Amino acid sequence: MVAQPSQPHSMTVDEWRELEEHSEIKHEYIDGQIYAMAGGTLAHSFVAVNVVALLKSILRGRSCRAYNSDAAARLSSTRFTYPDATVTCDERDRPTTKLREIKTPRVIVEVLSDTTEAYDRGMKFGFYRECPHVQEYVLVSTKYQLVEVYSRTPKSWEYHAYGPGDEVELVSIDVHLPLASLYEDTDVLEFLDTPEGQV
Repeated sequence: MVAQPSQPHSMTVDEWRELEEHSEIKHEYIDGQIYAMAGGTLAHSFVAVNVVALLKSILRGRSCRAYNSDAAARLSSTRFTYPDATVTCDERDRPTTKLREIKTPRVIVEVLSDTTEAYDRGMKFGFYRECPHVQEYVLVSTKYQLVEVYSRTPKSWEYHAYGPGDEVELVSIDVHLPLASLYEDTDVLEFLDTPEGQV
């Protein structure tokens, strides 16, 4: 995502929807401003594909569905994002040619990149926390093999980190993802290569 809004003036949700229908690039919509979505590395793209494919396979035959970054997640009446993967368990979000937005995102997955990591961890996480439907927020690193899961509890958000050899647990959809499968066929390092003498 770019650092500054793509349009200098405020835009209505309907204007944004019209733009998305005809634009060659996607734009996230946050409180009247639109933000063009930037491309990522091949590793970023492939990890995102692995995430969606694995979720789709595990959820087959169940009421929950996984969508890729072509589907917008509706966080509120004025906030719409394009996560790398979104899981919804609401029948109103079933695949149809008439809908372009997920109304009740339960699990949001963002694959991190150098240009978006600070935003994904900061302000964007704030938007996700404010959406009552979102139960888990998953951050997948591409610097090395690390998956971080923030899970909503009645009082706060719990944090869990997973590394090589672990299974990533998504409690809200009763799913376990082998971390190695998320990085399959990529050159993402298992561990961060720290220069000798540094911690």
